[in-house]
Amino acid sequence: MRVFPLIGALVAFGMTFATTTTAQNAFQPVITVNDSAITAFEIDQRRRMLEVFRTPGDLTKAARDGLIEDRLKSAEMARAGLTITDESLEGAMSDFAGRANLSLDQFLQVLKSNGVERETLRDFVKSGVSWRDFIRTRFNSRVEISDAEVNRAIAQGGAGGSQIEVLLSEIIIAAPPPKAASAMATAQRISQLTSTSAFEAQARRVSALPSRSSGGRLGWLPITNYPPQLRGVILGLSPGEVTAPLPITNGVALFQLRAIRETAAAKIAPTSIDYAAFYLAGGATEVGIRAAQNLADSVDTCDDLYGEARGLAPEVLERQSLAPADIPQDVALELARLDAGEISYNLTRANGQTLMFLMLCGRENPASEGTDPEAVRNQLRSQRLAGFANALLEDLRAAATITTR
Repeated sequence: MRVFPLIGALVAFGMTFATTTTAQNAFQPVITVNDSAITAFEIDQRRRMLEVFRTPGDLTKAARDGLIEDRLKSAEMARAGLTITDESLEGAMSDFAGRANLSLDQFLQVLKSNGVERETLRDFVKSGVSWRDFIRTRFNSRVEISDAEVNRAIAQGGAGGSQIEVLLSEIIIAAPPPKAASAMATAQRISQLTSTSAFEAQARRVSALPSRSSGGRLGWLPITNYPPQLRGVILGLSPGEVTAPLPITNGVALFQLRAIRETAAAKIAPTSIDYAAFYLAGGATEVGIRAAQNLADSVDTCDDLYGEARGLAPEVLERQSLAPADIPQDVALELARLDAGEISYNLTRANGQTLMFLMLCGRENPASEGTDPEAVRNQLRSQRLAGFANALLEDLRAAATITTR
C-alpha cells in the first residue's frame, strides 16, 4: 500500500531532477572566448531577439558570432578601463526602442512576449554603445578629413574613397500559404549548395523571377543598393556560398555570392528611396502580366503614373519616400536591381490576387540634396573609424583562443 506514494515521490523527484538538469544545461558554457564563457541560454536569447528584429539569414550563427564579438570587445574595453554609467545605458536603450517608435517599456514588453529578457537587450545595447565610444576615443585623433576630401566627395555625389560591389545570383520561390512549407524545404536544400552551376540550375527550375532564364545571375551592384539588414549577410558569404532562406511576402528568397570587388568613388548610401506601386487586378496571371506590360509601355517616369491612375480608386497608386530600413524586404530587394525609371512586376499582394507594378523614382542622398559639408565630413569620419574598428576586431579575433563544445 505504501508503494504508490513512494513511486509518486520518485516520479516527482525525477521530474524535478530532469527540469533542474535541463535548466542547468542551458547555462553550461558552449563557447569559450579566452576565459569568458558563452552559454546556450545566451545564444538562444540573442537568436530570439534577432527574430524580433527580423534579421535575415542563419540567426543561430549570427547569435553565436555576435556574442563572440561582444566578448572580444568587452575584454578590450576592460583593458582600457572604459565603463558606461547605468543612466547612460538606460538612455541608450530608450533611444534604441525609439527607432521602432516605441517607449522602452513598450519595446521590452514586445521582447518579453517573444521570450526575450530585458538583460539580453541591455547587454546588446551596452556592447554596441560602449564599443562605438571606445573606437572614437582611441582612433578619432588619427582621422583627419581635409576640405579637399569633402569637396571631392560632394562633387562625386558621395563620400569618396571606395565602395563595395557584389555579384549575386538570385532565386525567389513562390510560397503562398498552402505551399509555404514545401517552398521552405526546397529553399533549405538549395541554401546548402556551393556550386554556381548547381544554383543556376535550381534558379531555372524553381525561381519565380524573370532572371531564371539566365540562371538567376545579376550584374554588379553596390552593396548599398540592398536592404541594410541584408548587407551584413551578403558580405559574410564566401564566393559560392548561399544565404539561409529569407522569408518574404508570399515567397522565399536566396542569394548566392559569385564575386565581390572594391571600386573607386563610393557613393553615400541613400537616406531615402522614392518609389511607386501601381496595383493591378489579376495577380501574376496572363491578364495581370499583360496589364503590367501595357502600363510599362505607357509610362516613363513615376509622375506619369498619376495620369494612369486618374479616375481609379486612390489605393491603386501608392507613392512613398522611405528610409531603406523601413521598406518591406521583398520590395527593397526588387528596388535594389532598379535604376530610376525602371520597373518590375514580380511581386503580388492580397494572396496573389493583385500584381504590384513597382517603379523606382529615385534614390536620395545628402549630397544630392545640397547637404552641409559637415554632414559629408562626419560620414567620411565614420567610415574611417569603421575601418579602424573592423581591423582591430580582426586582430582581437586572431589573437583569441575560441573553443566550442
